[in-house]
Amino acid sequence: MDNCRQKIIPFMSKNPIISVYVYPGWHSCPERDKNFPKGWSEWDIVINAKPRFEGHLQPKIPGFPLYDDSKPETATFQKELCINYGIDLMIYGFFWSRGKKIFEKALDEGFLGEKQYKNFSFAIMWANRMPRGVLPIKLKPTEVIESSRLVYTDPEDFFNLIKFVTEKYFLRTNYFKINGKPLFSIFDSAFFLRQIPAEFLSGLREKIRKYMVEVGFPDIHIMAINPAPEYCGQYKSFFDSVSHYVFLPDWKGDYLQDYSELIDKRSSEWQLFHGLTGLSYFPSVSPGWDATPRGVTNIKNTPKRYPWWPVVVNNTPELFRDFLAQAIKFSLTNNPKFPFVSIASLNEWSEGHYLEPDGRYGYKWLEMVKEARDCICLEQD
Repeated sequence: MDNCRQKIIPFMSKNPIISVYVYPGWHSCPERDKNFPKGWSEWDIVINAKPRFEGHLQPKIPGFPLYDDSKPETATFQKELCINYGIDLMIYGFFWSRGKKIFEKALDEGFLGEKQYKNFSFAIMWANRMPRGVLPIKLKPTEVIESSRLVYTDPEDFFNLIKFVTEKYFLRTNYFKINGKPLFSIFDSAFFLRQIPAEFLSGLREKIRKYMVEVGFPDIHIMAINPAPEYCGQYKSFFDSVSHYVFLPDWKGDYLQDYSELIDKRSSEWQLFHGLTGLSYFPSVSPGWDATPRGVTNIKNTPKRYPWWPVVVNNTPELFRDFLAQAIKFSLTNNPKFPFVSIASLNEWSEGHYLEPDGRYGYKWLEMVKEARDCICLEQD
């Protein structure tokens, strides 16, 4: 605590609600199995990552036996981490494209198959983008997001998606709700809005509301993730709140970006999204960013694109604690009835943002969550 840059005092207000995103890609699936030898998993690129520059902290080695997240024992391990360190719910990435599902076993067989902590809360974020079939990524003169990964939708398809997740997940007693409304997030909210013409948004929203009432809910709470400024005028006609997934690097900025500077930049922008959209903004913070394990190494110059660029440096657990404490304070002040905060993420090891114990810091990232939860960082008088 003595290393905190700001004065820490215990808060006496309503407790915050801290969620953590979960990447469900740590088990085999047909889409990837056809491209790799038997036994391959994404852990291979994590533990075999190479440093790209002097002082580059790669590889990042997990401080636990490598897991298969479709197994209930993995969910037991992850739920215990959340319970012990002050995390209220896990938000699973949900990959769906017109009925096609990928990586669903982590939630369906792992989390929901786990019985010891069966009442622990969860929600889903529709990852309206298919995961990459081949890793590490090869450098090609194509778009960063290949057309095959784009998830297209329309009013009928989206309504069918809502019906599916309602029957499979929302009706469960441990599904997370805001004022009785199941929380449903959309990862690429701007791409979603490009799929649904503005004149259809209000009608689709009303159709969903009526359906939710029919099945016993007052409505659904739809959260827009990663809002794009050019669409901010449309968000209020469909969404109930806005937030981010990884809101940390400057994607078009310098190659190496200082974590402390990014904290100051991002925390100063939270209020902006509230003003632009007219909706509640719930901050999302990340302990770091380094997706270089996902890119091939046999290249001469560093490409100025994902996953090679950028890399966040100088991130420490203590700075992460300060960042999270600022987010908690913001939400308690601006969302007093529902002080919600997210962390990206619990286990995105191949992108360098995770809380699970590692070989360098042990359980320190998780310990900082508990410290930030128990305290609010305030500037010294």
